[in-house]
Amino acid sequence: MAELTMERWRYPRFFTENISEETAVMSAEDSKHVAQVLRMKPGDFAVICDGRGTDYLGKLESTSGECVFEILEKSPNQAEPNVRLRLFQAMPKGDKMDFIVQKAVECGACEVVPFFSKRCVSRPDKKQLAKKTERWQRIAYEAAKQCGRGVIPTVGETVDISALPGMISAGNTGILFYECAETPLRDAVKQFSGNIDIVIGSEGGFEPQEAEKLTGAGFTAASLGKRILRCETAPIAAISILMNLTGNM
Repeated sequence: MAELTMERWRYPRFFTENISEETAVMSAEDSKHVAQVLRMKPGDFAVICDGRGTDYLGKLESTSGECVFEILEKSPNQAEPNVRLRLFQAMPKGDKMDFIVQKAVECGACEVVPFFSKRCVSRPDKKQLAKKTERWQRIAYEAAKQCGRGVIPTVGETVDISALPGMISAGNTGILFYECAETPLRDAVKQFSGNIDIVIGSEGGFEPQEAEKLTGAGFTAASLGKRILRCETAPIAAISILMNLTGNM
């Protein structure tokens, strides 16, 4: 059993809520993936997560209909950070948000909230946003499986930038990564709470009035350095730095 535990990173990974101390039952979609794509056979192993931070080592019992795994052992997930980081990301052009969501989840974000600012060029309508949000949530799910997360990060509904001040709770560490800020993150924020909210702009950055309203609401303006980062690079750099500063990387 110890050898199996050490090798668990080699095994396929799935999420399911249909799990007990004895068995885990896959969804119809994951069952199809197990049987037809991975071609797993009874006796093969997988790691199943309940989505609440617990991993289970399972041995496949059956591939007829819904796949069933026998639970061999369970343990706390080791990949979840001890801080809850939420990314507020201004809507970028094209399919850049697909990349941002995927990499933000891999780096440790627990939630991604898209928003519109004045300089956003892309402005999909409600119907388009509904489809995009569904796709982004699917991307978050697949990324969480791939990188071994213990929870499935969420992609929130797209809001206007004016809603952001009301979405940060007292005690949260709020950081605005602003292209006009001069203070490095390590100097701008000395201590971090267990809940960190970060705001990243679109290709055109922020209007000065938008930045003023956010800093007036409690966000600390910080710089990511002298180099100009693309809007899809900035959130990944910011999350990685914060995970390192909080001991989660």
